[in-house]
Amino acid sequence: MTNGEVALLGIRHHGPGSARAVAAALAQWRPDAVLIEGPAEADAVVHLAAEKDLVPPVALLAHAVDDPAKAAFWPYAEFSPEWVAIRHAVDHDLPVRFIDLPAGYGFAPFTDADADDADDHAADGAGPDELPTDPLALLAEAAGHDDPERWWEDVVEHRAPGADALAPFAAVAEAMGALRAEGLGESRRDQLREAHMRQQIRAARRAGHRRIAVVCGAFHVPALETMPTVAHDRALLAGLPKKVRVDITWIPWTHRRLSQATGYGAGVQSPGWYHHLFTAVGDPVPRWLTRAAELLRAEDHPVSSAHVIEAVRLAETLAVLRGRPLAGLTETLDAVRAVLCEGSDVALELVRERLVVGDALGEVPDAAPAVPLQRDLARLQRSLRLKPAAAPRDLDLDLRKDTDAARSRLLHRLRLLGVEWGVPARSSVNSTGTFRESWRLCWQPEFAVRIAEAAQWGTTVEEAAVNKAVGTARAAVELAELTGLVETCLLAGLSGALPAVMRVLADCAALDTDVAHLAGALPALVRALRYGDVRGTERGALAGAAAGLAERVCVGLPPACVGLDAESAAAMRARIDEVHGAIALLDPAASGTGTGTDTDTGTDTGGLAERWAAALRSLARREPTAGPATGAPGLLRGRAVRLLLDDGRLDSEEAGRRLRLVLSVANSPADAAGWVEGFLTGGGALLLHDPRLLALLDEWLGGVSGEVFTDVLPLLRRTFAGLEAGVRTTIGGRVAAGPLGAAPAAPEAVGELDPDRADAAVPVLAVLLGVGPKIPRQRAGRNT
Repeated sequence: MTNGEVALLGIRHHGPGSARAVAAALAQWRPDAVLIEGPAEADAVVHLAAEKDLVPPVALLAHAVDDPAKAAFWPYAEFSPEWVAIRHAVDHDLPVRFIDLPAGYGFAPFTDADADDADDHAADGAGPDELPTDPLALLAEAAGHDDPERWWEDVVEHRAPGADALAPFAAVAEAMGALRAEGLGESRRDQLREAHMRQQIRAARRAGHRRIAVVCGAFHVPALETMPTVAHDRALLAGLPKKVRVDITWIPWTHRRLSQATGYGAGVQSPGWYHHLFTAVGDPVPRWLTRAAELLRAEDHPVSSAHVIEAVRLAETLAVLRGRPLAGLTETLDAVRAVLCEGSDVALELVRERLVVGDALGEVPDAAPAVPLQRDLARLQRSLRLKPAAAPRDLDLDLRKDTDAARSRLLHRLRLLGVEWGVPARSSVNSTGTFRESWRLCWQPEFAVRIAEAAQWGTTVEEAAVNKAVGTARAAVELAELTGLVETCLLAGLSGALPAVMRVLADCAALDTDVAHLAGALPALVRALRYGDVRGTERGALAGAAAGLAERVCVGLPPACVGLDAESAAAMRARIDEVHGAIALLDPAASGTGTGTDTDTGTDTGGLAERWAAALRSLARREPTAGPATGAPGLLRGRAVRLLLDDGRLDSEEAGRRLRLVLSVANSPADAAGWVEGFLTGGGALLLHDPRLLALLDEWLGGVSGEVFTDVLPLLRRTFAGLEAGVRTTIGGRVAAGPLGAAPAAPEAVGELDPDRADAAVPVLAVLLGVGPKIPRQRAGRNT
């Protein structure tokens, strides 16, 4: 509505109908200045809206200079009325100002006693117009509607501006005036904001502007319509706290973040739908349903033109039945589910994700203010061709290539800085080599705040990651945390941080006597050594530290396993498995090859595998003699026997003897079940290869009493549930066929070998295996 020289355009934030109405009102009113509800500091960056590279959705980011974690966002989409007003002012070369309280006040606590219950929206990143009570819900209820969103869509969002573009704003102002007359939502915070807005309107008048357009939340219009005295507003603002120094800039935003009502979101449930309503020419429903059909066809859902026509008819019919002026999102989605998706909620969820919400990501020009760390990251993204995107995507890297190795280092460094742009994922390529990495990339708007926070560590990504790693190491209290940090430093290529981290690691490892901690720390060090082969990192200090940890684990493991409860035993079993694999990588002689000395580092690891095997043998013999607390749990003893058997350090005869002793009546059934679980974990095929083991297990299980069987059944079910499906089926068939004690019959001879025909195939097989000279094609043909 208009008030003398001022047009008060009360809007709902992020509404396409409000945006169209604002565009029409500005074109009709033709103001000489535009004032917008928003942080006053944004005046310094609003001129960037003239840049073609500033593409919504974007957001104003304000953060405290001394504490970047204190930050607030003001997001704008293309369908946001504020963005429409900004673009109108820029296109017509009009002065534009933001008139809300400066963000610097929001980052400081109020000292006025009346402001104790104020809602400090800027400090927690909420939208600038959150109210204790939703005025739209009350208006919808007064109009006889139970859904405020649907009522607002029918009244505002789905209606085009009429002949008088200012009339809708007058009606909204009148409705809000009635609500304000009842004292709805007039918090201390709102009164301060509105007092500041009135001061800015007065300042615009003093500057000589005669036709001023004010774009603000509809709730504030009644307070700006009737101006109190200047002294009144000054008295209100006198209670403001000391303003915090603030930096402000534009950052890219996403439709998905707009849809989130908490945190940094704006609470727009359907930004993709709203964008379509604002940008579509003509009837928006047929065009949107056509896009839905294209999306479903791309995902192999059979959707034809006839489906689209029928869906349009259904949506329009539902709108008529429900008394709506136009088919809204509810009717359109009902039609999509019934016709295009044929009742499938899975296909409908795809439409919701891609079209109702969407993955649009805005763009910001290079001229926007940014911390040096952000500029270095942008440079690296351009040079490595890693463009941020809101939609998740998979990235496979070959670390033998320089570009892919640099990409990997960047992603690992950002993770160290708390910017989880990339998350390690399972590779879609069938390769287990250390030269390959797979990532899932997805850019989130709040990363801008984390980058600002990380700027305290350095001005470049590498410098910040090095300093952050050193600081994290000095503050670490767990040995496993330090070894994981060492691994991260190697993955991220932070050679400058490794000496300091390794010094802290050595000191911590020397003082730590907990075998569980040592066992949990060793695998990360060994993985770091393994990755070092591909990444070309210095490994001498790592190899020495890993060998020292392994020695201490070998010595302390057996006594550390005595008297453990079930939960602790399960955790120790996992650590034993990890240490077993780590030692196999650390000691070249563990697999029966090599000399026991790491040729790259010169570290002597000879005999480490033997010492580990001795530790496992000692653990396997620690049976409880006078109760569970006097020996190692059966789970760990069985696991030790299985590892020794798999490594060939124990034959099947000895394994069968140990199993027979464990399953004897002298041992408790619970301890025996745990032993079997540890023995069979990782694969039950050995029960098929050695029928005697299966016979022993079957005989023991058949002899367990009914009362005890109920206690051991959960352990046995968990054990056999972990076996391969084919192994379980075969075991069940053999038990059903019986008897199990007999050795498998030798296969019958099917014929004598013809030496001449076998010799003729040898050259071809040698070529196929790559172990023989290449033979002429004709000869190969004759031999075959």
